[in-house]
Amino acid sequence: MGRMRDNSYGHQLKVLLVLVMVSGVVQAALWRLLYPLDYYDLSAPHAVRCGFDPLLIAAVMRAESGFDPRAVSPRGAVGLMQLMPETASWVARQLGMGEVTRDDLFDPSINVQLGIWYLAHLRDSFGGDLVLTLAAYNAGQTRVRRWVSQRDEELVEAEDLPWSETRRYVRQVLDDYVIYRRLYRSVPWPPGRRGT
Repeated sequence: MGRMRDNSYGHQLKVLLVLVMVSGVVQAALWRLLYPLDYYDLSAPHAVRCGFDPLLIAAVMRAESGFDPRAVSPRGAVGLMQLMPETASWVARQLGMGEVTRDDLFDPSINVQLGIWYLAHLRDSFGGDLVLTLAAYNAGQTRVRRWVSQRDEELVEAEDLPWSETRRYVRQVLDDYVIYRRLYRSVPWPPGRRGT
């Protein structure tokens, strides 16, 4: 009788462990539904070329457009990376692509290339500071540069930003980036190399 009881507890423990593992798998699948890697094959080469972790770009696209290539903001920003048409035209000229139209920005391959290059331009303009880079992407580089010039402190945290929408945006991208790194740390890019 004692053996049966031990086996019964052993069986219950095994069932519990299986349920925990299945729950973990289901939970991971749900997290991946909430944090997809849409357009990863398209964005990752541009991200790597511009010195970004592709998972950061996924976090930016999630915050900007929710991965909707047809997204248009109330201010007129367009596509996956939510580019203003004037900014996109300037970037296209810098890249020697010629003129791009607003309608061109609905093409994910054009939008992602221009958006990632512009993000790299901002990163370089702000000395590699990710908070200021993301703030400038959201609020505009002139606005951020003016604010930075009025500060005595060099270190900037998202909470320091004076614009509530931009503060929320930067926090969201940074928080999402942490989640993307946890969920997809094993996704290889470039091919043959493990993600970090």
